Amino acid sequence: MIRPILIAAIAALAMPSAAAAQADPLDGSCAIGSGPTLRVNIIGLKDRTGRLKLELYPGNEADFLKDDREIKREGKQMRRVWSATPAAGPVTLCIRAPSAGQWALLFTHDRDGKNKFNFWQDGAGFPSNQRLGRSRPKVRQALVNIPAAGGQITVRAQYLKGLGGFGPND
Repeated sequence: MIRPILIAAIAALAMPSAAAAQADPLDGSCAIGSGPTLRVNIIGLKDRTGRLKLELYPGNEADFLKDDREIKREGKQMRRVWSATPAAGPVTLCIRAPSAGQWALLFTHDRDGKNKFNFWQDGAGFPSNQRLGRSRPKVRQALVNIPAAGGQITVRAQYLKGLGGFGPND
């Protein structure tokens, strides 16, 4: 049986909010603004449907996966960037961090394009590339150090794999 806490945690990852709907869609874009950038190579996509999203959260357990409205209300920063899923070839996304340092990175594959995480269909991934299984992801799985000069990492997408919870597609 899949733990309800995991369902709630993963579902909260990509839930649309009024703030998100009104937010600047280029909030985390590498094309504008200043700050170090992180190039994220995504591997193991289940298919080439929908959209891809990266989010950077403050690198602590208390703020990890917290609603963006609450993070911003507390005067903290986070970043989000969306991308269409390319039809073929390597997948590399870029996100601009508010500053150099340690951040928590979340990748999601919104396969139906509805901006709401579908636990049964959508994918997720973190820098540690540890199998997510059935428990709520911990911030340690998502931590990434982003140097002032920028950086690059690889994240493996994971999808629901029956009773075992989330795991790599391959």
